[in-house]
Amino acid sequence: MFSPLRISIYGFKGLTLLTSNLGTAQPDVVVNCAALSVPRACEADPAAAMSINVPSSLVKWVLSFKEKNILLIHLSTDQVYEGTKSFYREEDETLAVNIYGRSKVEAEKFISANCSNYAILRSSIIYGPQTLSPVPKSLPIQWIDGVLSKGDKVDFFYDEFRCPIYVKDVVVIILALTTRWVTGEFSIQLDATPMQLLLNLGGPDRVSRVQMAETVADSRGYDRSLINPVSASSVDRGVNSPPDISMDTSKLIKTLKISPTSYKDGVKLTLAIQ
Repeated sequence: MFSPLRISIYGFKGLTLLTSNLGTAQPDVVVNCAALSVPRACEADPAAAMSINVPSSLVKWVLSFKEKNILLIHLSTDQVYEGTKSFYREEDETLAVNIYGRSKVEAEKFISANCSNYAILRSSIIYGPQTLSPVPKSLPIQWIDGVLSKGDKVDFFYDEFRCPIYVKDVVVIILALTTRWVTGEFSIQLDATPMQLLLNLGGPDRVSRVQMAETVADSRGYDRSLINPVSASSVDRGVNSPPDISMDTSKLIKTLKISPTSYKDGVKLTLAIQ
């Protein structure tokens, strides 16, 4: 049983404590999920966004080990894309429209320039059941379920599109990358070349906020008339938001032989556990 170690995401303070707890061992894989991921908060404090979202201290820590064969799996975001078309591919230009997206672009550049082995996962909205240790932020499906259950009419955007991914699919994908790295399967397949992957991490469905809410309503038996479609431009959120950052995930499916859960099925699984 491991005792939790608290590491500050502001400069990743506490990494030396982690090193001392590892003793002479070194990790095979490091998964970085740390982020200031609320776009409005990033807009309010760009310096904090860059400090937290560009993991320079974490990368330096990874590189401090004598053996340089550590795989860094880094969660990025679909908000690196500009949002002017549908189904972005990994090779498309990154033109983020807000500080959050720009900080993630800088993180990707820093990792690819300094790490020999990495997998950067550009994640869409991650949804699923509440964690064993509840997270403080509102979870998407739970929030939609909660507001519709009150029977009041609620505004949802009809003109913003994402490819939400079920959280257990994210876990399966990270485990698949980890297993391939630890067992050497990836190196064997690619003639012992380093792992340097950039993958879109999304579900198979391009959905608007209205469609997300409709799926929850149908699963719960709520009246769809409670969902009021509005344009994203009608609301001032204090931050620019890309209108369509749906992603092509064919590279993910081809590389890992994993097909993510449909949004409809993921919602059913989420609500069944609540």
